[in-house]
Amino acid sequence: MDNNYDASQIQLLEGLEAVRKRPGMYIGSTAARGLHHLVYEIVDNAIDEALAGFCDRIIVEILPENVICVDDNGRGIPVDTHVSGVSAAELVYTKLHAGGKFGGSGYKVSGGLHGVGAAVVNALSEWTNVEIHKDGKKHGMRFSRGDVIQDLIITGDTERSGTIVKFKPDADIFEETIFEFETLESRMREQAFLNAGLQIILRDKRDESNIIKSEFCYDGGIRSFVEYINSNKTPVHDNIIYISGEKGESLAEVAIQYNDGYSENILSFANNIRTTEGGMHETGFRSAITRVINDYGRRFKLLKEDDKNLSGEDVREGMSAIISVKLLDAQFEGQTKSKLGNSEMRTLVEQIIGDKLAAYLEENPAVAKAIMEKSVQAARAREAARKARELSRKQKNTDSAALPGKLADCYERDPALTELFIVEGDSAGGSAKGGRDSNFQAILPLWGKMLNVEKARLDKVYGNEKLMPIITALGAGVGEEFDVSKLRYGKIILMADADVDGSHIRTLLLTFFFRFMRPLVEHGHVFIAQPPLYKLVRGKNVRYAFTDDERDRVYAEMAGNEQNARIDVSRNKGLGEMDKSELRETTMLPESRTLLRVEIDDAIAADQIFTILMGDKVEPRKAFIDKYAKYAVDLDV
Repeated sequence: MDNNYDASQIQLLEGLEAVRKRPGMYIGSTAARGLHHLVYEIVDNAIDEALAGFCDRIIVEILPENVICVDDNGRGIPVDTHVSGVSAAELVYTKLHAGGKFGGSGYKVSGGLHGVGAAVVNALSEWTNVEIHKDGKKHGMRFSRGDVIQDLIITGDTERSGTIVKFKPDADIFEETIFEFETLESRMREQAFLNAGLQIILRDKRDESNIIKSEFCYDGGIRSFVEYINSNKTPVHDNIIYISGEKGESLAEVAIQYNDGYSENILSFANNIRTTEGGMHETGFRSAITRVINDYGRRFKLLKEDDKNLSGEDVREGMSAIISVKLLDAQFEGQTKSKLGNSEMRTLVEQIIGDKLAAYLEENPAVAKAIMEKSVQAARAREAARKARELSRKQKNTDSAALPGKLADCYERDPALTELFIVEGDSAGGSAKGGRDSNFQAILPLWGKMLNVEKARLDKVYGNEKLMPIITALGAGVGEEFDVSKLRYGKIILMADADVDGSHIRTLLLTFFFRFMRPLVEHGHVFIAQPPLYKLVRGKNVRYAFTDDERDRVYAEMAGNEQNARIDVSRNKGLGEMDKSELRETTMLPESRTLLRVEIDDAIAADQIFTILMGDKVEPRKAFIDKYAKYAVDLDV
């Protein structure tokens, strides 16, 4: 590695136009997700310094007025003059595709593939201040909405090295500019796991009287990551399997531990970037681990001669795994970097799994036996699920009414235009049927509590009288067979009472979707209806309110100047308490309703929440309640 990181390693590809006009192209959206992406881009630049071996500490702070400060102790951005005639630092912050990641010797391995991060953050910020500590001097420059307002100057002497970046997101660009500490905390924890020994400190200093701090540093790297993922689960073997290997400049490492649950949780990364859509490294992992476990089972007679091979689904049941690769010239699909395309990484991962996992299983027969027993049980359950599925299909084929009997379907057949309301109870279902627009809105009433799938395999889902109507109505299958392209309705809207029972039913449904129909959530098809909490009546004047604050405001408006005006305020706990016209106007009409889209910004956090709330362990659930009880609202008393 060349320690001489200077302007000759900064390459200019094109200018900075269009970022402010089309920010979504660069950061995904102008909502909360895009806002937090700004922080990730600057932190990723600091982590690239860590990958290069020159940084071991990063401090991220949320300052008053939601200003972000990122401080690293790397080499510092080059400050000498580039061949283009301006300082290298100015180039990095004002031009797209300008950086040390395009084949120069500045960085060999980098997550910042496209070299747009710093410039995009600058362009989308009201102001950006950059302070560079390098070669004994402290340098500073300032920007506003991408333009230089103070050229790079020397501001003093320094004994440290590194870069400090402060920026304030532009309120003209973003829908909101309030950072969520827990969102940043999750990302910083993840990056610390992926970079063993790197210290990342996160502080929320917006309230100086109550500074919140999290500090992350994991010498165990991705082994600690798997341990964290399984912290609320029961492992079937104590030791975390860790294997790694390299070829040339490429490195691959994998950590695995099985738990007694029924869901797989495989997270893959390339150069510290989460590859949410997988890619070659994940493909290599999946194919190799299936082959290795089958080979082990055959060699040691844990699979009988007449047994079929275990499927990939079987060997991954209950698996938590991290796949992390580092490589030169990573080829991602798009700026979102969601899928790795380098075919050589498939070969490398297959090789280390094939050689080193096989050796590990032979050297650790107790672990191998636990994995084999888990996989064989999964295969038996899969076979039971197959038979149940075939029986279900036969019943549908012989039944003239293939759709659930209680489903009130709509006339429209284009999924892009249709909505399915899953409604708690027959009474509310009756109101919803009366209040719907039957052209595009379908109603499926449910009654009673359904199966908690967090504690059940897929074979238990088939034949379940509460879940099968949902599977049949959606028409896209379930589990590994789920195909979102076959979905019969574009919006799946959960409509339950605003009480404890209603919340429980929503959680059960969301657990089912997350565990057995995850693409349904990932593609944004699941919504939660928001019926009004309060009804205010004064004579013939009827108003509704969705929050306590709105109730107070509406009450004041209805009272006007009459302080003793009689206004009846009632709390709506049940959907069945509203007649069809009320339900239509407040909760179902697209023009006047409020829907909450269910999204998965953080799959790790979502997995943990469902495990805590719906799993077998009581202590994590008690700890969760203790932590969040003060935020609970609208519960029965």
